Amino acid sequence: MVKIGLVVFPGSNCDRDVFNVLNNILKLKTEYLWHKTDSIHEFDAVILPGGFSYGDRLRAGIIAARSPIMRQVKKLAERGLPVLGICNGFQILVESGMLPGALLMNRGLNFVCKWTRMEVLNTSTPFTGMLNNNQLINIPVAHGEGRYMIDQDTYESLKKNKQIVFKYKDENPNGSIGSIAGICNDNGNVLGMMPHPERASDQILMPHGLTNNAILIFQSLMLFLSRKKTVNKRRR
Repeated sequence: MVKIGLVVFPGSNCDRDVFNVLNNILKLKTEYLWHKTDSIHEFDAVILPGGFSYGDRLRAGIIAARSPIMRQVKKLAERGLPVLGICNGFQILVESGMLPGALLMNRGLNFVCKWTRMEVLNTSTPFTGMLNNNQLINIPVAHGEGRYMIDQDTYESLKKNKQIVFKYKDENPNGSIGSIAGICNDNGNVLGMMPHPERASDQILMPHGLTNNAILIFQSLMLFLSRKKTVNKRRR
């Protein structure tokens, strides 16, 4: 059976939203993992949810990046298993060195909370296999430090290697370089994104006229893991 770990840090506040989508809507076995957990080898994927870990003290995500569980998350990622960081989870992935770049205060220095559209640029990750290139996703953002920045050479490298997975379509709500909304690592199994797919995965939560196509991100993960389980069984 597929099992997903959902990391909870002091200050996480979107963990229950992600749990609801995975466990209650998609019926995926999901367990909360306290940040001091020192063994996660039995999990098939890990998600770092949004929130304000440690109250964003010093810098968003930097203290959580030093939590004991992150050593285990890194080992899991090195084995090729999927890791998804959403909003504060993205910040933690960057601060832990699992993804390049930095997430700075929004361009306007204000907290931004609004509905946006993001465009899909890479459909070969475990989280985008059910999406189409250039597909538009209805999704909200809610962050104060979401301006993704990186030096120009690395930015060009990200584009060349197709590591820019999502970008904002109509407007750039935080001033990120290249309107970047989400990136992945070299292998594609670690994805960080600022928008919140868990808040746009149930149709009842959607504004009038918008569809909950953000759930395809979680459904893509479900499909990827089920296929991987099938392949492993055949090899045995």
